[in-house]
Amino acid sequence: MASVAESRSAVAYDDDDRGYGWLVFAAAMLGIAGIFSVIDGIVALSRSKFYVGSAVYVFSDLRTWGWITLIVGVVAIFAALGVLSRTQWARWFGMIAAGLNAVSQFLFIQGYPFWSLIVFACDVLVIYGLAVYGGRTSRAA
Repeated sequence: MASVAESRSAVAYDDDDRGYGWLVFAAAMLGIAGIFSVIDGIVALSRSKFYVGSAVYVFSDLRTWGWITLIVGVVAIFAALGVLSRTQWARWFGMIAAGLNAVSQFLFIQGYPFWSLIVFACDVLVIYGLAVYGGRTSRAA
């Protein structure tokens, strides 16, 4: 009888912590992508010669995209901190922040193409991790 109770508690433990690695990975990658976006925004605002000179943006110029990328990066950093709290609002806030960051990087692709694709791929992994494993909460024993 004790072996059945032990196996049930082991299964419950495995189910609760099954996606915790993805959750930590998503939070870390969201924070890193946010830091990269903040750096991209600061560089775009300070030294625009770092990026491709003849780039044509969707609307406006490099300085406008620098501000947009900077603001979205700060939002992504706050979302990464919130994701570690394992609440539903932080999960959704993290997915929205990663989606905004992915769109801003995708539209910023004319300035620095390969770097934008790398950050875009990180954001896609964050959205996957939060969508699949972010909703799990630990059960009270």
